[in-house]
Amino acid sequence: MRHQAVALIGGSGFIGSHLANALVEMGKDVRIATRRRYNARHLTLLPIDVIEADVFDPVQLARFVEGADCVINLVATLHGKRGTPYGPEFARTHVELPTKIVAACEGKGVHRLIHISALGADLNGPSMYSRSKGDGEKAVHAANLAWTIFRPSVVFGPEDQFLNKFAFLQRMFPVIPLAMPDAKFQPVYVGDVAKAICNVLDLDAASGHTYELGGPTVYALEDLVKYCGDVIGRHARIIRLPEALARLQALTFEMAPGEPVISRDNLDSMKVDNVLSRPLAPELGIEPASIETIAPVYLTGASTRSRFDTFRASAGR
Repeated sequence: MRHQAVALIGGSGFIGSHLANALVEMGKDVRIATRRRYNARHLTLLPIDVIEADVFDPVQLARFVEGADCVINLVATLHGKRGTPYGPEFARTHVELPTKIVAACEGKGVHRLIHISALGADLNGPSMYSRSKGDGEKAVHAANLAWTIFRPSVVFGPEDQFLNKFAFLQRMFPVIPLAMPDAKFQPVYVGDVAKAICNVLDLDAASGHTYELGGPTVYALEDLVKYCGDVIGRHARIIRLPEALARLQALTFEMAPGEPVISRDNLDSMKVDNVLSRPLAPELGIEPASIETIAPVYLTGASTRSRFDTFRASAGR
């Protein structure tokens, strides 16, 4: 079945922005919900509809998905207050919102739902993040829809808050006290995530499937930090923190104003290796790019090209 009208929830974020671009290139009609139009200002060159809506409000959410052939949910949070089995921010974002999206789709006759979860999602996982992601998947499983779930490892790309953060810290500080240095990751390029979603959007056989997404290589966290230092030519001294000091560090960050660099829940998530349990499914149609071929371009600022250059050119700008 061809799904022409695609509604993105969380489409103005990191993954969503790349996905919106890829969907437009496929010729899809794309709409994005955002609380404030300003948040999607970087997408104004794309031929998409940006709609101001509070997707946590069931009435506004139902109005947004009405007439769509497919809804894609990309909303997530890495931080929140503590609670059992998880705090209110995790419950609202990872569990209550998917439940509302399912209800809105069923109520408005939307047949197709794609839900972006996370590698490590587990009802009984070690962190609030992983447990809430697991409960969010449970809500999708119960839907009377043609659903597909994606579980990416940590996602890297030009605007990421992962490799860019390691590069920034080494530009700013001579020493990095590093928590969980042996934690394992299998980073996946944001462009490959977008391509995988696009490739199964109209694939009937993908209905009812959960797909893991990861790159070609598994890294320890310490190796990723060192690699970023190699790329930018600035090597901070890495101090491997024992668990007790790591949790104290995370607690200190949590008490500081703004979003923490790392939280105790992040540490709990890293207790489980963030790597694929099986090979990439062939129907995803991707040969994942490596960090080594992508990251140097944006970590060094060597690329002046925007992913929207094609649309600038077509608009004669």
